[in-house]
Amino acid sequence: MTSRQALPDGRAGAPPTWPVLRRRRIRPARVLLGVLLVLLLALAGVVVAVRVDTRVPVLAAAKAIGAGQVVTASDVTVVKVASDGGLATLPAAQVSTVVGRVATVPLVAGTLLSPAQFGGPAWPGSGEAVIAVPVKPGRLPSGLGAGAKVTVLVVPGNTPGAPAGSSGGQQGPVEQATATVVSVEAAEDQSGATVVTLLLAAGEATRIASAAGDVALVQVGG
Repeated sequence: MTSRQALPDGRAGAPPTWPVLRRRRIRPARVLLGVLLVLLLALAGVVVAVRVDTRVPVLAAAKAIGAGQVVTASDVTVVKVASDGGLATLPAAQVSTVVGRVATVPLVAGTLLSPAQFGGPAWPGSGEAVIAVPVKPGRLPSGLGAGAKVTVLVVPGNTPGAPAGSSGGQQGPVEQATATVVSVEAAEDQSGATVVTLLLAAGEATRIASAAGDVALVQVGG
């Protein structure tokens, strides 16, 4: 039974009215407009990100390249790096200047390529030479690999009868040269020595190869 609200004069009035909740109808056009707006905002974000990207595409070694190896297209890849005027690199558009040339130094995968790393069809290049030196255990850094820059020291042995470790018993000065490691391999004999192949200037190679004594390698940065 519906109650009626009494009027001020005592008469019964009309029953109170309550608000009716109406269900809003979802319009497909509005949904489509919202989706298009989201897509436009995402596209605008991508465009802005591309425009503010200051990196430039350059060439890098896709895999390890040995010294003296003729470079093929599969040996080269394109990476993006921050533009730096002091960094010697090769633009991606110059890939034809690399393919078919000979690597003058060993290159590990990911190395940024530069013109100084490549020579003509002959290896070693003019004025360079390759030698192999035996290095006793403990006289080369652990983990030394191809491409490393090293200082080569040839320490003469002591004269017979001289006390071990005495400087007076040495037979001449220590020979020294700068070289690039081409390869590192264990000696085939049972001596435990490591055979390191080095690339260095031709004159330095002759002097180091003819020096008598034990070879020691010091890895340097750069």
